[in-house]
Amino acid sequence: MHSPERGQALSAAAALDVLVVVPVYNGGPLWREAARALARAQAFSRHRVRVEVVDSSSRDGSADVAREQGFPVATIASAGFDHGGTRNAAVLNQPADVYVFLTQDAVLDHPAALDTLLAAFQNPEVAVAYGRQLPHRDANPIAAHARAFNYGAQSRVVGLKDRARLGIKTVFVSNSFAAYRATVFNALGGFPERTILSEDMYLAARAVLEGCKVAYVSNACVRHSHNYSPLEEFRRYFDIGVFQADHGWIGEQFGAAEGEGLRFVKSEARRLLGQAPLWLPRACLHNGLKMLGYRLGRHYSRLPPSWRPRLSMQPGYWKAR
Repeated sequence: MHSPERGQALSAAAALDVLVVVPVYNGGPLWREAARALARAQAFSRHRVRVEVVDSSSRDGSADVAREQGFPVATIASAGFDHGGTRNAAVLNQPADVYVFLTQDAVLDHPAALDTLLAAFQNPEVAVAYGRQLPHRDANPIAAHARAFNYGAQSRVVGLKDRARLGIKTVFVSNSFAAYRATVFNALGGFPERTILSEDMYLAARAVLEGCKVAYVSNACVRHSHNYSPLEEFRRYFDIGVFQADHGWIGEQFGAAEGEGLRFVKSEARRLLGQAPLWLPRACLHNGLKMLGYRLGRHYSRLPPSWRPRLSMQPGYWKAR
């Protein structure tokens, strides 16, 4: 494949055409808060920002919440949602300079957060940019540490030359709040279809291998975290293991995720010892189940097919597979 088009700076003086896509399913009160924050950011922005909400047939009025903020809503069957395919369909034939993706539970922390993220594309080498995730105000100590570990205070722009130093973190990105240069996104064919999760990392890895760069913009912030139960952690890491098994080339090119996991455990232990020691036993349980889930996911092909949806956070993925 020819290298994707890059090298055209999106000028600081020019207003950009921006398409923001938010998949929603039974978003609840947090989606109402997120929708209001997004509407404020849209009104604040100096760019031409359109918002498209894709509602997976919610039963709690989530589509009405979007319409109250003036957002158009496309409705799909809940069984038809696909992490990559649904997002690809939302941007198909939609002219834009930049595609932005948010999740229903990511609340922009300031009206300027969107424009701050978009400024990363003034660098013509940047194909992907993602913002900082701060914990929700009800985050427990385990969830708060996870945000701090993955989303630090230092911005950076990284590319292929950084993989020896950063490993798989070179292509870390999160579609909870991420943006993509449309020319590169389309040249690479968008996100992978029918992937269990991590469609964002997949596209970032493709872009970096083609010579593009990924920007982390630490002053573009959303509130986003999860107080997962130990069983939910197991299921999520089972899915991460499945993704790594299906896309082993990412580990081959950028290093295995296991090394980053060890660094996370050490960092978490230090933080909890100093700030919330009573949470250490719970953290040990979480980490043990994460490791077990990840390893089972890496070898999911050896498991009976009937087990796979029961172990996964995405049981619908296995029914459609």
